[in-house]
Amino acid sequence: MNIKEVLVEKIRAKTLTMGVCGLGYVGLPLAVDKARHGFRTIGFDVQQKKVDMVNAGENYIGDVVDTDLKELVSSGMLRATSDFSFVKDVDFIAICVPTPLDDHQQPDIGYVRDSAKAIARYLRRGSIVVLESTTYPGTTEELLRPILEEGSGLKCAEDFYLGFSPERVDPGNLIYKTSNTPKVVGAVGQDAAEVISMVYSAILDSEVHTVSSPAVAEMEKILENTYRNVNIGLVNELAMLCHKMGINIWEVIDAAKTKPYGFQAFYPGPGLGGHCIPLDPYYLSWKAREYGFHTSMIESSMMINDRMPEYTVERAGKILNRDRKALNGAKVLLLGVAYKQDIDDYRESPALRVMEEFQKNGSETDYFDPFIASCRYKGQWYEGLRALTPEALREYDLVVVTTAHSCVDYEMVSQAGVPVFDCKNVMRTVANRESIEML
Repeated sequence: MNIKEVLVEKIRAKTLTMGVCGLGYVGLPLAVDKARHGFRTIGFDVQQKKVDMVNAGENYIGDVVDTDLKELVSSGMLRATSDFSFVKDVDFIAICVPTPLDDHQQPDIGYVRDSAKAIARYLRRGSIVVLESTTYPGTTEELLRPILEEGSGLKCAEDFYLGFSPERVDPGNLIYKTSNTPKVVGAVGQDAAEVISMVYSAILDSEVHTVSSPAVAEMEKILENTYRNVNIGLVNELAMLCHKMGINIWEVIDAAKTKPYGFQAFYPGPGLGGHCIPLDPYYLSWKAREYGFHTSMIESSMMINDRMPEYTVERAGKILNRDRKALNGAKVLLLGVAYKQDIDDYRESPALRVMEEFQKNGSETDYFDPFIASCRYKGQWYEGLRALTPEALREYDLVVVTTAHSCVDYEMVSQAGVPVFDCKNVMRTVANRESIEML
């Protein structure tokens, strides 16, 4: 049998051994789903702490069910290692490593490159490699393919299959998880596309949509998040204009979304956070420059969204001025440092940028987040308040709501006698609004 026939038979018989490189917010849920659907799975990570926790059945990702992880590990269906020589034992490996921006706001694909080099050393004939990390169009074929071919001595599409299938992870989403979110697959060659799509169909409870190439799949992922970035930029700009005009932007959006077609509601806030939306437009604009193309609309939205933490602090300063107080020396409490509500993920959180802007202006800042006891930003650790009480609130000159956690007692916050700047409209149902100003 040829490579395709062997792999198809292994998928059908569930004898295909799965691998996942990177056991973070994307990789661990994917590894659990692979094992849960009857495929023996090995997780690879350079962080020994994560490896040890997985092997002990200790979960550290909110979207993974604790009992699922324990059962899969104890049954031998899932294990983790930092030893990449075990790549030789897997038939399929998904690369799910971070793709951040560097200090110059340019793509940092070092984790992808290092992972590819580590995998290439042990890649064997008849294997499948799929990149899931969000990146610029062309990464799979221009970066990954040469590294894998040179490091292994194998030829792509003949000796091994290569593809791109963008992760679609929304931490805290109560409806859509890794298992039931539709998947997009693009691969080098028709056989690879068919086999990779078949793998995902076997491990996910969702539709798999196959496209003509990895570049199409890479651009599709960029489009998803750039679409959101542009629309959030639009509504953030309108929020600034509405404030000048004395119009409630939140009421405007509520009215607009009554239209059953042609409108999707997006909301303003103190900035953008998370592992994709703030980063992906930079990947696209960086790649576009290679073709002499200027992504003017996208870059405009990026500029607006990047300015929101600074704008938030400017507005906060005006609130303090009403009480004859200055930003310099003011004590400010941020409610929430997670990048979105009801999760413990603070990657690229705008709240941290807001905190930094306050500190630049001489303010003393603390935070309370029921999900995050401590956080690290630019090499420094910050400890959150252990409890949010009226007495604790009265120690501050201003409270700024930066994350819309649903478990915070906002009624109590409003009654503490401290001005509140609500950047998330989370206090919209509070009756006494004398101390509350909305973004």
